[in-house]
Amino acid sequence: MHRRRFRRGLRGRNPTPVYISKQPAAEAFTPSPMRNGESIKIEPEELEALRLVDLEGLSQEEAGYRMGISRGTVWRLLQSARRKVAQALTEGQSIKISKE
Repeated sequence: MHRRRFRRGLRGRNPTPVYISKQPAAEAFTPSPMRNGESIKIEPEELEALRLVDLEGLSQEEAGYRMGISRGTVWRLLQSARRKVAQALTEGQSIKISKE
């Protein structure tokens, strides 16, 4: 399945279509337990790295300095947090912030 995109203005080539392999399981994201009761656990460190880099717009180096960790550790935390958030959104699961 693909979504048709439209160009802005009269000049230039048509954009290529974006292919979506599967429609999301939910129409909206609600942070409450879903039918199966499962929730995805995200650690507070992952949430903080996600907030600093994606919400505040800091670089990974600046976020690492603020958190007192290396840039590589920030990268690892970001990868994990982004994967978990994407999984929760596409599968319609809730997100629980927990150390365990």
